[in-house]
Amino acid sequence: MKKILVIDDEEWLREMVLLALAQKGYDVVEAGNGSAGIEVAQKELPDLILCDVNMEKVDGYLTLSSLRNQPATASIPFILMTGLADNAGMRHGMELGADDYLPKPFTIDALYAAVEARLKKVQTVRQEAEKKLADLRDNISLMLPHELRTPLNGILAYGEILANDAKTLPSSEVEEMGQVIYDSGRRLERLIENFLIYAQLELLGADSQKLSALRKKQTALPAQLVEKHAQAQAQLANRPKDLVLELADKPVPMSEEYLAKIVDELVQNAFKFSPEGTPVRVQLQEAPNGVTLTVADQGRGFSTDHITKVGAYMQFDRKMQEQQGLGLGLTIARRLTELHGGTLAIQSERGSATTVTVKLPNPDDNNGRG
Repeated sequence: MKKILVIDDEEWLREMVLLALAQKGYDVVEAGNGSAGIEVAQKELPDLILCDVNMEKVDGYLTLSSLRNQPATASIPFILMTGLADNAGMRHGMELGADDYLPKPFTIDALYAAVEARLKKVQTVRQEAEKKLADLRDNISLMLPHELRTPLNGILAYGEILANDAKTLPSSEVEEMGQVIYDSGRRLERLIENFLIYAQLELLGADSQKLSALRKKQTALPAQLVEKHAQAQAQLANRPKDLVLELADKPVPMSEEYLAKIVDELVQNAFKFSPEGTPVRVQLQEAPNGVTLTVADQGRGFSTDHITKVGAYMQFDRKMQEQQGLGLGLTIARRLTELHGGTLAIQSERGSATTVTVKLPNPDDNNGRG
């Protein structure tokens, strides 16, 4: 049975709404003002809140703002009831996080329609989130053991040799084995980090409140950040001379953490799948209605089929190129871009250059997106 909280300082209206909803089988609780409504919401955690706008001291807007700022009540669907449903008031309510408006006076049928529509939408969102979680669990259960085993095998094998025979091995071999163990550990660390980030992004995409907050962040001066992370990947690949940078300091509508993640993944892949001595070009440019980040290499390229199948747990030409996590890294970059209102496109042909282009909207445009 769905629980609905009705907040209104007019007793007769509360009683009318309570009676009507009870007849439909809802469990209804009530509060006579905003302060009491906040307390009841925190205690009862209803499935839906109906709240009057015009109340003394703590009005509907303050009630909504307070509940949206508390984790336990932030995602509860909230319908404002008002006899003054002007555009400015409706816009203010929506900016605070209201899900719908119910203009007074309203009919019983209009009340039922608003309540049922909002609860149905919540159920749909919940089912989609549960499906994503189920798919995520299936993918992880199928692929994670294998992906973890590859670097783990190197750690265990060389660790066993060192544990049993270190005294008889020449120092050069001990040093070499230690380096293999270290490299495998770093690869394992990155793999686990990417799985965790991917899971986090899938959950984030199903939470409209967190997604809205995410899109308000930006990197005002991104050139230095992009340069730093691109150079770090070039050093890791032992190819610093192959890196070509063309960077404009155009604000990017994304946090520094996530922008750095995209740069790391795209530049690392460009070095990984292109031969030494060929350039890897990283460009950050102003574009119509936004900004573009482009990473281009002259490597072996991907087929059209591979590009269309970029997925979280897919790796291209596994037998030819024993590289872990390519599909996951690209998917993280694409998902981050999409969550910020942008697009990620791959242009490539087998045996030729590959160009990955990330397009992001202007910060102001991004903040206004749903």
